[in-house]
Amino acid sequence: MIELLKAGPLTTVQDLGRMAWRDRGISRCGALDDLALCQANLLVGNDVGAAGLEFTLGPALLRLQADGWLALTGTDSPAALDGQPVRPGWRTRVQAGQVLKIAAPRERMRTVLAVSGGIDVPLALGSRSTDLKAGFGGLNGRALRDGDQLPWHPPPVQHHAAPRQIGLRPPSWTAEVRVLPGPEHDQFTLQARQALFEADWTLTPQSNRMGFRFAGPVLARAAGGDLPSHGVLPGVIQVPPSGQPIVLLADAQTTGGYPKIGVVIRADLWKLAQLRLGGTLRFLPCTREEAVAALRDREAELDALKVALCLST
Repeated sequence: MIELLKAGPLTTVQDLGRMAWRDRGISRCGALDDLALCQANLLVGNDVGAAGLEFTLGPALLRLQADGWLALTGTDSPAALDGQPVRPGWRTRVQAGQVLKIAAPRERMRTVLAVSGGIDVPLALGSRSTDLKAGFGGLNGRALRDGDQLPWHPPPVQHHAAPRQIGLRPPSWTAEVRVLPGPEHDQFTLQARQALFEADWTLTPQSNRMGFRFAGPVLARAAGGDLPSHGVLPGVIQVPPSGQPIVLLADAQTTGGYPKIGVVIRADLWKLAQLRLGGTLRFLPCTREEAVAALRDREAELDALKVALCLST
C-alpha cells in the first residue's frame, strides 16, 4: 500500500483518462499534465498510461509500503525520501516503509508521482482516473485525504543489483500555448480576433480541472445568435456572453453552447496545467500542419526516452 500521511490540498489518482465515452456524456479526465505522467511512468518502467498521483501545489507526505521505484515530474518540487533528497525528473529506488516528503513547488503548479507497477485502484470504464464531477474512478471518486491507503503492487526488485538512478531534462515551459482557429472564429470581430493573440490573459480563481477562466479584453462577436448545444473537447476555447475566454481541460463537460474562438493544440495542453492562479498566458496562432508536427515531435521525444531507458538497463 501507499499511505497518505498528508494528502495535500488537491491530490488525485490519474492516468491518461477515458478516451471512448464522450458520446455517453462521460468526461475524459486524466492527468492535466499528461506529458509529465508519461515521462514519470517511463522512468519507473511502466506503460505511459499507468495510474499515478497528481499533486496540486502540495505539500504532501506518503509512506510507501513496498520495494520499488518512484519518479517525480512536472515541477521542481523539493522532495526527500527518509530525509535524503529526491531529484525531480529522476528514477529513485524506494524500500518498504520509507517516507516520501514532497514540498510545494518553487514554480509551476502540479507534480506527478509514478511508482513502478502503478497505482492499482479498480478500473472504472477502462480507466483509473478520478472523475471529481461524477464521483467515480480513482479512490471512491474523490480527492485523496489524510490517512487514505492506495493499493500498490510493484514488480519484484532485483536486490542484488546496485541501485541505478536515471533521469531526464524537464521540458522547457513558457507561458505560451499555440491555438488553432475555432469553428466560430470568424464570427468574432476583427478586434477580438487580434486581441486573442496580442493580449496577456490572466488566470482567474474561477478555474478548476474542468476549465480555466481568463481575464483580459472583451472578445465580442460580430454576428451570430445563440448556438445549439454541441460537442466540445479539452483544449477548446469557449467565449461566454462576458467575452472572457474559458479553456476547457481534462474534466470538461462533453457538450456546450458557447461559441468557440479557438482550440489549444494537443501538444501544448500540458502547459496549462502548470500555470498558477494570477499568472498570465499568451495565445499564439498556429496552423494545422504545425499542430500535427508538434504532436509528432512530442511522441518522438517519448519514443527516444523509451530507447534511452532500455539501453541504460
